[in-house]
Amino acid sequence: MTKRTSAKYKIDRRMGENIWGRPKSPVNRREYGPGQHGQRRKGKMSDFGLQLRAKQKLKGYYGDLTEKQFRRIFSEAERLRGDTGELLIGLLERRLDAVVYRAKFVPTIFAARQFVNHKHVRVNGQVVNIPSYRVKEGDVIEVRDRSKQMALVLEAAQLPERDVPDYIEADHSKMTATFVRTPGLSDVPYPVMMEPNLVIEYYAQN
Repeated sequence: MTKRTSAKYKIDRRMGENIWGRPKSPVNRREYGPGQHGQRRKGKMSDFGLQLRAKQKLKGYYGDLTEKQFRRIFSEAERLRGDTGELLIGLLERRLDAVVYRAKFVPTIFAARQFVNHKHVRVNGQVVNIPSYRVKEGDVIEVRDRSKQMALVLEAAQLPERDVPDYIEADHSKMTATFVRTPGLSDVPYPVMMEPNLVIEYYAQN
């Protein structure tokens, strides 16, 4: 099992939820947590516990971002005018690795990060290899010609368990996608409930 596969399964088990909606998630078979004490009956979670879990779930969903990365994005959302929770989701969805994943160019968010790192992606005709690169509305993201026949890419486009959301226009015959608009929470096709309001509460108290 690769490190990335191991990581995403660990996150699912830790959260007790199939946060990417994948058919092979271990949570589909075992809803209890990992480790020898995983099957113990769960007590009622405290408010802090619920807030921490909401943060870990959102952070984990986008490829298990570091606390430093996630805190920086949250701080930026806080500075902007408007609903901090909605703005946080919008900033996360504008990450280049998130757009590559949403456009179904790759099967997982972990693969998206590596795909961008390895210079397989162009933004407006220029190669960009920074997964956290912030995409703007109207930007055109494309898979480089030499990468279009990779098994990973061909497999991802056929995945039945997720669709390309309406804030991205994807053309899989050309392997291009246009970032149409910045989404809000209700626009994003999360397989599980995300609670950015609890993330705000977490940072307000810590």
